[in-house]
Amino acid sequence: MRRIGLVVDDMFFISKIAGAAERADIKIARIKSLEDFDPLAADPPLLVIIDLNSDRLDPIAAIETLKSRPALKSVPVVGFVSHVEADLIRRAEAAGCDYVTPRSRFTKLLDEIVSGNLESLG
Repeated sequence: MRRIGLVVDDMFFISKIAGAAERADIKIARIKSLEDFDPLAADPPLLVIIDLNSDRLDPIAAIETLKSRPALKSVPVVGFVSHVEADLIRRAEAAGCDYVTPRSRFTKLLDEIVSGNLESLG
């Protein structure tokens, strides 16, 4: 079964992502702590979506943790953020976030992103 990792604590976005995942027949693995990356290494997800404005889990530390695991290093990371946070965007990209998109664009392209069609973000 295909799945995606999710570092998101905003219920609005969790609901939207869950709906898109269900339509694509993709499961969600919620990541609530850095230790939650360990079990993903045995069966890497299609991608990991990170809310760069997350309050519960430091998004930069989450990206660095993911990219430091050899089995997970190649897993694409999609971060979404308020478009005005240029410093946070630069920090996420420096940590290894493969795609950073504004929240509004993320919502519009959600079905494509969840399905793994990341060319639309390029």
